[in-house]
Amino acid sequence: MSTSTTASVSTHILDTSAGRPAEGVAVHLAARPGRDADWRSLGGSATDADGRCKDLPALPEGTTHVRLDFAVEPYFEKKQADAQQDAPANRDSGPAVFFPEVAITFAVVPGEHYHVPLLLNPFGYSVYRGS
Repeated sequence: MSTSTTASVSTHILDTSAGRPAEGVAVHLAARPGRDADWRSLGGSATDADGRCKDLPALPEGTTHVRLDFAVEPYFEKKQADAQQDAPANRDSGPAVFFPEVAITFAVVPGEHYHVPLLLNPFGYSVYRGS
């Protein structure tokens, strides 16, 4: 929850290759109090069955930049392994995902809430400021 002196962040992931939420993706949150400051790790969470992280850590007062790191490779590896189990003849020797992680950095101002959805597929992604 944002206050007049802090911003807040939420996110969710939609796997556009399946048209479903991406469950079990680890999401890490970091913040810094200026573009030249060092990043401070705040912790993380994992997406639930709806693809949402409902328990990301609060941002410290003075935060101006936020980074969300999404560990998507394990998600796609599991998805590929599950598909191969169902149809072993369709095994592919290529990587399960082109982007093994996605890092999104954005600026924030106190008092605002930032919802940052990730639209994801094995070979691309898109993000935007949601509501």
